[in-house]
Parts: sequence; structure tokens; C-alpha cells
Amino acid sequence: MFSRNDFNIWSVLKNCIGKELSKITMPVVFNEPLSFLQRMTEYMEYAKLLRVASEQATPLERLKYVSAFAVSALASNWERLGKPFNPLLGETYELTRPDFRIICEQVSHHPPISAFHADSDSFRFHGSIHPKLKFWGKSVEIQPKGTVTVEFPKLNEAYSWSNVNCCVHNVIVGKLWIEQYGMMEVVSHQHGMKATLNFKPSGWNNKDLHRVEGYITDRNKRKTHFLYGKWTEFIKCTDYASYEEYVKENAHKFKRNADDRSKSPNESPGNTPRKVLSKLNSLKMSSFKSLSIQEPDDPPEPSEGDIPKSDSTYSIDIPNSVALWEAESRPANTAEYYQFTNFAMSLNQLEDHMKQPRALCPTDSRLRPDIRKLEQGDLDGAAAEKTRLEEKQRETRKKSKKGQEELVIFPRWFKQETNPHTKQEDWIYKGGYWERNDDNLELDIF
Repeated sequence: MFSRNDFNIWSVLKNCIGKELSKITMPVVFNEPLSFLQRMTEYMEYAKLLRVASEQATPLERLKYVSAFAVSALASNWERLGKPFNPLLGETYELTRPDFRIICEQVSHHPPISAFHADSDSFRFHGSIHPKLKFWGKSVEIQPKGTVTVEFPKLNEAYSWSNVNCCVHNVIVGKLWIEQYGMMEVVSHQHGMKATLNFKPSGWNNKDLHRVEGYITDRNKRKTHFLYGKWTEFIKCTDYASYEEYVKENAHKFKRNADDRSKSPNESPGNTPRKVLSKLNSLKMSSFKSLSIQEPDDPPEPSEGDIPKSDSTYSIDIPNSVALWEAESRPANTAEYYQFTNFAMSLNQLEDHMKQPRALCPTDSRLRPDIRKLEQGDLDGAAAEKTRLEEKQRETRKKSKKGQEELVIFPRWFKQETNPHTKQEDWIYKGGYWERNDDNLELDIF
């Protein structure tokens, strides 16, 4: 990856406080060489957990492993500070592995919505994500709006949840770092059970850095099990009685300090450190006022611009616990390669069989020249191609509106309808992708 030390992100973001960033063009140096469709495919890194879940004897055991999968889908985000490329309308991405296959498509450009559908012999996993990015003065907040659903067709069961927010800290001063925070509810639609997981903000003493804690409740809303761990490392589960016994002896590991609770989540200008204020003072007052917008779920920021470190004093290991998931270690040279996991490093690979004519759908992300050039180290070429593709997409939209050009109708593989489990509007796979024939179809989005 390129060093970003010579590039000032503040010069791009200073006019964006309180705004959504999806409409802001970012320099390509801040990208990583993957499309958001490929980044979304990283949900599947620990797909084996869904196979294990489908093999469990009871709905309770299945809920445990589905919950572990929901947390594992976020693990690759740690230290991933590059922005994925925005997919073009109609862009697709496919991936086949021994235990699953997945198809993703950019189904909407304004607003940007990405849909996916994965399946295997034992499960189906699908959903749509409408990411929103906002700049709050010292941090960038990513809200992955949308719901995802897991189905076990042979068991006639479905589970659904929404992902939690993500925050990149220290975008003006200090070292960038990332955290996930908020509440996640994994709902078992057929059995009335629910796993409620709290992704904790790190707090001012970092005691809760990366921590996830939550409960499984039965249909009578009685707490039966305790889930805990770190979204970067592992998830364990124990029965609720063992948890209560542990808390009696280790209460200090669970109670939040009054100081932590009193800190405002995304500090208003009055609490902003002096070196940050010196930057903000150059803003117009209209922009400055928008900095004080606060949202209740925003994470607290540490007082200094350093990357926080976990305090082992507060680590938890409860007797009678079972490990549901552990993250795999990253490659030794990951810091030189955008902090990619082994799984992420494989996603843009053009495998030999894909190089055959029409073997790969012509809208596949692997064929995007801007992503490929960034991967190959050609920063100027990537920037030029990114600009060309964005202009081409705008021109195509103008021509289609004037009726000058007959377009292939996008989306091709998904349709908007009600999700039968959540009863909400969703993008559902129409089928046919894996059986398609592109021989007589001219698709030229790149």
C-alpha cells in the first residue's frame, strides 16, 4: 500500500462536517484495492460457523453459532482504514468456495445500495446494505444500514440482524484507529429467542476496548446464556448462572466508571482539544455549528490522539464457557498490504478459469481497471481510471434520461420486495446468475 503521510485528509473533510460523505469524491490514495461488494463478501470469511450452526441439535445451540457468525463478520474491519471503491450501478461480484457461493450486485446508485445472496447445501445468507458515512469533526462514522438474514431451509428456520456502527477516530490529529459500537439483536423468528449483543465503546480508560457482551433470552424473555468476547478475537458462551456467580466475584470488570458515563459521546466544540480547535477555527461559523450535532450512540473518543491499548486487568474468562469462534491470525506482512486478512487478499484474484472468454460476468469487480491499477501500485493510473468511470456513469445516466441510449436494465439479479421473515422491504435474489449466458449481451460499465 501507499504511504498516506504526504496526503492531508483534513483538506478533503474540512468542508464536510455533519454531512454524509457518499457524495464526496475522495482521493484514490485513501482507497484500498477492493470494491465495497468485495468488502461485503468478507462477511463470509467464517461461513463455516453457519454450517456448524445448521448441524446443531437444538434452536438454542443454532442461535449461539449464528450470533458468533454475526460478530465474526466484523473482525476483518479492525485496522482496515482504507475506503473501498464505490461500486458502479450494475457492478457485480461473485465468489465460490468449497462451502459456499455468493453473488453481490450494486442495485441502486442514489442512494447507494449493495445486495448479496450466499448459499450452500445447509444455509442461505442474504441482505442489502445502504452504508452512510458522516464526518463529526474528529471522527468518521460509518452506519451500515440494512438487515441481513440467515435461513436454514432444511430446518425451516430464519435468523436476522442489523450490523452495528463503525467509527474511525483521530482523522485530524493523531493516529487513525477504528471501533465498532452499538446494540445488535440476532432474532430467531421461529422460536421467539433472541441474542442481544452490546458492542461497547472503548471508554476513557480503554477497559472496554473491542468488548462484546450480551444475553440470549427465550420466548418468555428469560435470560438463559451469557455471550462475551472481543469482536477482533473471539466469542464465548456460558450459562447465565455461571455468569452471575462470576460477576459476584469480579464486579469491577463489568461496572462502568461514572467518569465514562459522563463523557459526551462525540465531543462538542467546547471539549475539543486545543490542537483540534486550531484547525476548526478556520471554518465558517455555519460549518462550526454543525459540529455540535450529537447522536446518542456515538462512541466516546479518548483524550489523546493515540491508538488505545486493551487493559488486561479487565479481561474476562468465565468458568463453564465454550468458545464459539476465534479469529484467524493475519499474514505477517499485513501492515504493508492494507491490513488485509488472508481471505481479503484473495478477493481480487483473477483465477485461471476466470480468464476464459465470458467465464466471468463482464460486470464483475475484478475487471475494474481503477481497482486493478491501485493493486498494482499505479496510483496516478488508478486516479485517472476512477475519474473516467465516474464520468462515464454520469454520462450514461444523462443519455438514458434523454432517451438517447437503450440501457440494460439494472439490477439484473435482485428485486425489491418484502422479506418474509422481517416483514421489511429488502432486495431479494431473483435467481439465474449461476446459469446465465452472457454471450449475446453487451455490458460495458467499465
